[in-house]
Amino acid sequence: MREWEGSVAFITGGAQGIGLGIARALGERGVRLALADVDEAALERSRDELSRITAVEAVRLDVRDRAAFASAADEVEAKLGHVTLLFNNAGIAPYSPVSELGYDKWDLALGVNLTGVVNGIQTFLPRMIERGRGGYVVNTSSGSGLVADASPNVLYVTAKFAVVGLSESLRSAVARHGVEVSVLCPGPVATDIVRNTLAADEGVGIGLGGSVREAVEAYLAGGTDIDSVGEMVVAGMEAGALWIHTDDAVRPYLEARMAALLESIPVPTA
Repeated sequence: MREWEGSVAFITGGAQGIGLGIARALGERGVRLALADVDEAALERSRDELSRITAVEAVRLDVRDRAAFASAADEVEAKLGHVTLLFNNAGIAPYSPVSELGYDKWDLALGVNLTGVVNGIQTFLPRMIERGRGGYVVNTSSGSGLVADASPNVLYVTAKFAVVGLSESLRSAVARHGVEVSVLCPGPVATDIVRNTLAADEGVGIGLGGSVREAVEAYLAGGTDIDSVGEMVVAGMEAGALWIHTDDAVRPYLEARMAALLESIPVPTA
């Protein structure tokens, strides 16, 4: 069993959804929490809740803003201490028919779901390496980052596949520095990600609409609750797992993908 008490965690998207579930699980274990989110009302609510069990700092942060990321890191570390647990969790669920794709949609979808992860890593990883005391990075992807057929949504799948690849490569690259890496690949989780996506849309039209939105929200509402996900993340970290899953929904898709990949590889000739 690893001891997390006294550590400092920086969690993007930490005031709601999966981020809040992770924050609760860590807070119960004595971890000091830095919650970063674009939703100021959610930040205030979550800070008030979690400050009853641990030290909490809340910072408004758009993960696409690199300068703001650096400022938030400086502010948090001055108040809580050095960040050794990084959770690049902030994300949206963009959707667009391929016939309506445009650069503005790509920029927003990849900016939050992929560049936001890169910005978190580039902000905190050099600090972890320089201090030489190790650390842990957990990047939130999706089951759709492992199998495209599970979600034929090119904006979302592109970013989530990239986060998986980034995490797998990073894990090997930073092991010698004592930094561990996991990637969270959740299935349906009961969050407000659809609403949050619409709030972040900035008029570029990547939100679900009408009956499709209702169906997706109903699907998510029947998924795993955020507190259970938070406990799954901590359990995965304690096991040093590369991939952390919340259910087995992608198993048949993943089995089919792996079989097809292996079948596509030429058999060497004698």
